[in-house]
Amino acid sequence: MLRARILSTGSYVPSRRLTNAELEKMVDTSDKWIMERTGIKERRIAAEGENTSDLAYEASKTALDRAGISADSLDLIIVATITGDMPIPATACFLQHRLNAPNAAAFDINAACSGFLFGLSATNAYIKSGMYKRILLVGAEALSRFTDWEDRNTCVLFGDGAGAAILEATDGPSGVMSVDIHSDGTYWELLNLPGGGSKHPPSKEAEANRMYYIKMKGNETFKIAVRTLEKLVLDALQKNNLDASDIALLIPHQANLRIISATASRLGIGMERVMVNLDRCGNTSAASIPIALDEAASTGRIKEDDYILLEAFGGGLTWASAVIRW
Repeated sequence: MLRARILSTGSYVPSRRLTNAELEKMVDTSDKWIMERTGIKERRIAAEGENTSDLAYEASKTALDRAGISADSLDLIIVATITGDMPIPATACFLQHRLNAPNAAAFDINAACSGFLFGLSATNAYIKSGMYKRILLVGAEALSRFTDWEDRNTCVLFGDGAGAAILEATDGPSGVMSVDIHSDGTYWELLNLPGGGSKHPPSKEAEANRMYYIKMKGNETFKIAVRTLEKLVLDALQKNNLDASDIALLIPHQANLRIISATASRLGIGMERVMVNLDRCGNTSAASIPIALDEAASTGRIKEDDYILLEAFGGGLTWASAVIRW
């Protein structure tokens, strides 16, 4: 039976570091307050003129180089993002052009922080069906462009970056074992960016009400995330006839260290088996899992035949999980 196998990964984060100490000079906050509530020490910020497609390109180029393949061998490019270069065209089309991948179709996915796993679900389905053989999947965000730097509750959270994975068809034992995606629009108000769409189109009023910035109700989101993620990962394990002890590495969406720790604790997974780069990268939304995945793979934290568990929770609300045999 065909399934998608990860051929290579790549990631990129901008060079500029924005530390908690710098944020203390911008808003009423402190390093202690940020660390206690989020676990974030610093985040990366895209340079002026550095767009989401630029971040995606750097991550993709690394993945292509590591795989030893050219972009013209790609059948499809999917970019998961909520901070695309423009509303039209898709950021994936900018990436396709930049990579010179003329044989690949290209489109974006918007599932907020769960975007990469929603993209993985689509990728796996395309490959299992035989429709495509080689796909570039990217999570990329320039969240700093949509961060309200006057709102201390959100501006401490977000960072910029991109992660990429090249997947191809295999009939061997390794690859994507399962991907499960979920949504509940009832809770859309907990995490949203209200301005710029047909509901609140560009206007002076929308600008005055700061509708072009990310809005979040942190406490409510935290509570739902913790209880939802526990069931999500337990279901993923059961679906694959695995125990928590079988998981070599848990790679969660890097949103909040308390959420990550609570999920790992409820599963009985020690933090030594959890990939965390939140302290250095902040919350990079759809980019967080592929960045963490690349870091884990490139530093030897994942070995052949290891089972890894990916999980995410984000705006929509959306949540998703994946089990991969490396």
